[in-house]
Amino acid sequence: MSPNLTAFASPDTASVPLYCIASEDLSAWLDSQPERVRQWMSTLGFAGKIGEVAAIPDAAGHLSLAVCGMGTAAARARSRMVLGAARARLPVACYHLAGGIPEADLAENMLGWLLAGYRFERFKQQGTGQMAMLKPPAAMDGRRIEVLAAAECLTRDLINTPAAHMGPEELETTVLALADEFDAQVSVTYGEDLLHENFPMIHAVGRAAERIPRLLDMRWGDEGPRLTLVGKGVCFDTGGLNIKPGASMGLMKKDMGGAATVLGLAMMIMALGWRVRLRVIIPAVENAISGDAMRPGDVLTARNGLTVEVNNTDAEGRLVLADALSLADEETPDVLVCMATLTGAARVALGPDLMPFYTDDTPLADALTEASRSEADPLWRMPFYTPYEPMIEPAIADLDNAPAGGMAGSITAALFLRRFVTNAPRFAHFDIYGWQPKDLAGRPKGGAGQGARALLGALPQVLGDEILGEA
Repeated sequence: MSPNLTAFASPDTASVPLYCIASEDLSAWLDSQPERVRQWMSTLGFAGKIGEVAAIPDAAGHLSLAVCGMGTAAARARSRMVLGAARARLPVACYHLAGGIPEADLAENMLGWLLAGYRFERFKQQGTGQMAMLKPPAAMDGRRIEVLAAAECLTRDLINTPAAHMGPEELETTVLALADEFDAQVSVTYGEDLLHENFPMIHAVGRAAERIPRLLDMRWGDEGPRLTLVGKGVCFDTGGLNIKPGASMGLMKKDMGGAATVLGLAMMIMALGWRVRLRVIIPAVENAISGDAMRPGDVLTARNGLTVEVNNTDAEGRLVLADALSLADEETPDVLVCMATLTGAARVALGPDLMPFYTDDTPLADALTEASRSEADPLWRMPFYTPYEPMIEPAIADLDNAPAGGMAGSITAALFLRRFVTNAPRFAHFDIYGWQPKDLAGRPKGGAGQGARALLGALPQVLGDEILGEA
């Protein structure tokens, strides 16, 4: 059976030493090596660049050791998970880390190694085949890194799957499978029942599609603080009657990236056995076009009673999230998190790799900022800027889903969502991209989880280390 390329090799596997050498340390390392190694490295012209590898044979021609470059300090400062860049270039063998990576950078690079093994090959007849494998270093928690990698792979798979194969029903199937694996409970509200159960805006967005809208609600754990995750599950977004141009519609299979990311985070929390009462809420819809589609100018009444003027049907994500956040807030969770591929404005402001988050809770913001660095999961705090509130208040309703003017789009979307959270003492909203636009170390082009690892690192600082358990 083929090995799991996103897991470590068994510790008892025979292995070859792998040295990870920064450019500034290369000369000293070569001085410590036998003459044959120095000559071989000189012949190769090895300079220690990121992703550069050297395979060194013994006298019989068998692989005796390998070296991978970690780059200069300046190059590392501009990169993440740099060890992942070397994996595909190494000869197929099992390795053990023989040195070169500081302990502070070990977890990040081991995660990069595992994630470099990710491939989305569901629709390919031939797979990637074998890759170099690595035994877990004794100096770190290998199981935690494997959990993070498995959860990231789940998120990537969900986002990468075309919308024809990942609609509301398939998203529900994923939630049910995750619940079955970790003994969680799921309730689902479908179609017209959304109106009966007071989720009018989820219904309004999803009613035009043949694939019926639904609200997915998963609970796990019976002790500890309440943690609720809400993820945008728009499985495909045409823009509705305000239809997107073709170029803008091409990546809309990723518009359920918020749902995919909270499911990845939930998987981490459950696999690590945290002592929390976890709840995951996903409004799963398709924003389609039909005679029953919501129209520009319609006024909707949300679950919490606020009225919303629909000035653009392509600003549908905040509508479904409003009902979901209202539901979550009714329980007054200790921490309420919203994740959504919500605005192009966030990408214009910060690009595809740096995710904005919004919170009024300074300790939570500080913990997220710290964890974003330690977990190699870049985040940037943006303001809930209250003076912009008038921008989301139209003439004929309480709220406007698409303020005119085109300015501060990510902030006004965040302010809109904040109107539906009045009880939870700590609320954070993440305006994620959910996509890696080009191949980088440990991050192939395609779907990407963003913000989940930072949250995993930050939440114990906010809720207390006692939430950490052992599975």
